[in-house]
Amino acid sequence: MQHERELATEKGRKQGREEERAREKPKGGLGTGTKIVISLIVLAIIVVVLAILTLSVSVTNAAPGISLPFTTNYGVSFPEGKTITIGNTHVTVLSYQNELISDIDGDRQKLVVGEDRVVAERHAVITTLGAITLMDTDFQINLKYRGDLENRAYFDMAVHTSRQVPEMLLHQLLPAEIDARPV
Repeated sequence: MQHERELATEKGRKQGREEERAREKPKGGLGTGTKIVISLIVLAIIVVVLAILTLSVSVTNAAPGISLPFTTNYGVSFPEGKTITIGNTHVTVLSYQNELISDIDGDRQKLVVGEDRVVAERHAVITTLGAITLMDTDFQINLKYRGDLENRAYFDMAVHTSRQVPEMLLHQLLPAEIDARPV
C-alpha cells in the first residue's frame, strides 16, 4: 500500500512537471489575442482600399451667388481637340496662332493669351462605398489662357470652393487628362 502511494505520488509529480513544461514552452502559433489584432488590421486595410477605389464625385448645378472663400491654384494643360469632362462639365479647346477656341458645355468663346474663362458654379457631392458622403461643396473654376505648346493648351486654373476640400478629394474631381499641378 505504501509502495502504491509512492508510485501515485511520483506519477503525480511527473504529470505536474510535464504540465508545467507545456505551459512554459512557447506555442508554435500565435496567441488568440495576436490573431485578433492581425485580423482587425487586415480588415481595416481592406476597408480603406475599398473606400479609395469606390471614391466618386457627383456634380450638379448650383445656385449662383454662393460664397466661395477657399481657392486652390493649379497649372493645367488640356489636350487640343479632345473633350475633357470635369464633373459633368465638358470642355474642348483648340488653338490656332495664339488664339484659342474654348467650348464649355456648348458655349464657345475665343480667347487670346492672358484672357480668362469661367466655368459656372456647380455643386459636388463626394461619396465612397456607394453611399457614404464624405463631403459636399459648391465650386467654380476660373481659367486664364497662357498659350499652347506641343498640341496642349496651357492655363492657370483657380478652383474656388465653399468648403476647404482636401487635395486628394479635389484631384478626384480633376481628370488625369488635364495634367493639373498645384502651384
